[in-house]
Amino acid sequence: MNKPTRPFDFDRYEELLRDPEHAAIYLAEFLESGDMELFQEALRHVAKAQAGGLAGVAEQADLNRGSLYKSLSKNGKPQFETLAKILAAMGLQFTITPSHQQS
Repeated sequence: MNKPTRPFDFDRYEELLRDPEHAAIYLAEFLESGDMELFQEALRHVAKAQAGGLAGVAEQADLNRGSLYKSLSKNGKPQFETLAKILAAMGLQFTITPSHQQS
């Protein structure tokens, strides 16, 4: 799989990111890259695309809006629990699958 270099053009794909299936595929690509900064940017894009935007996601996740912005900022270091709440607010969840790498 090619390593993504940055999230795609948000304005062009905003409608697709509202759909949980498309959002999951989009986020998985960045999570698999191992680049947490890119993943956070992608997660921010998906959150912005949701009904109510970032403020709506913060409310659904029972997070302070400022905390959500900080967590998804370039320098944010969100805890796993915070990421799980954000994903749940958007109808998504983490899953764990076996690696396809062999030792």
